[in-house]
Amino acid sequence: MRSVLIENPGEVRVDTVDDPVLPGPDGAIVQVEQTAICGSDLHFYEGDYPLIAPISLGHEAFGTVVEVGSQVRGHAVGDRVVVSSVAGCGACDGCSTLDPVTCVQGPVIFGCGVLGGAQSELLAVPAADFQLLSMPDDLGAEAALLLTDNLVTGWAGARRADIPAGGSAVVMGLGAVGLCAVRSALALGAETVYAVDPVAGRRATAAASGAVGLDPSELGVVTEQTGGRGPHAVIDAVGSDTTMSSALSLVRAGGTVSVVGVHDLNPFPFPATMALIRSVTLRSTTAPIQQAWPDLLPLVRSGELSTDGIFTHRMPFEHAAAAYARVAERSADCVKVILEV
Repeated sequence: MRSVLIENPGEVRVDTVDDPVLPGPDGAIVQVEQTAICGSDLHFYEGDYPLIAPISLGHEAFGTVVEVGSQVRGHAVGDRVVVSSVAGCGACDGCSTLDPVTCVQGPVIFGCGVLGGAQSELLAVPAADFQLLSMPDDLGAEAALLLTDNLVTGWAGARRADIPAGGSAVVMGLGAVGLCAVRSALALGAETVYAVDPVAGRRATAAASGAVGLDPSELGVVTEQTGGRGPHAVIDAVGSDTTMSSALSLVRAGGTVSVVGVHDLNPFPFPATMALIRSVTLRSTTAPIQQAWPDLLPLVRSGELSTDGIFTHRMPFEHAAAAYARVAERSADCVKVILEV
């Protein structure tokens, strides 16, 4: 099969690798039809994470089941499915909460060197009944792919921010996750959401969803418009030292900072005394995919939570190198790319 591989930063290629085998009697093989490039994939592309061997990239997959193990009960060959980007064993106390992040054996993300990458023609999925979600025929590929990671991550960031009804929130970073967080915060009852990004076009996209777009240099506007107190919550969809420090300084006393952006491997200089004195809550998580699906699927199908406009480009699978280069530019016109396998 063909797979998107990376061996050195900035060098992505599509190459032929061995077809995956069924990962045990509870596993499945999915023929990937649509996959996507996530902002966190760029950590490998830009050299933030070590590359010991060629890694098959990607953790967002939508396709059709082509093989199942003897213990799989909830899915069959021919099912149209999405794959949770975060995998758990599906059988432990942690997974019983439907949050693979709390898996006792430790969560594993597809496309990070342990499990195969979703940017492949075929994907081996362990614990298939836990990892897969069947898709209704009326849901398109774009919405389906967002349910594998980005929409769930944005939703989790907003839920864990404890935004009171009618409250205010700031979203730092307007990539796909940040834009999903903006829409989620509004859907969850925030009255005012400030959407912060240096790219004007991305701010305009957020504003079209009902947010107030701000350049990072304009954060003083938030303090002014909240009577000097700051917002009830800040959702950091970037996860850099700069955005996390800004979030902790900007949020009001007693407020919550919810981090869903992926930091690099260096320690973050956490301002512990300031957070203590101001009673700031700091939360961080990868996406609790399976836990969020029952809430999100009906909201997306009904149109109450829009997924339009998050994907800006479709490119052939064999053009993956060009697609990564476009996403890495972080421009206004290219937010998220679908790779058609």
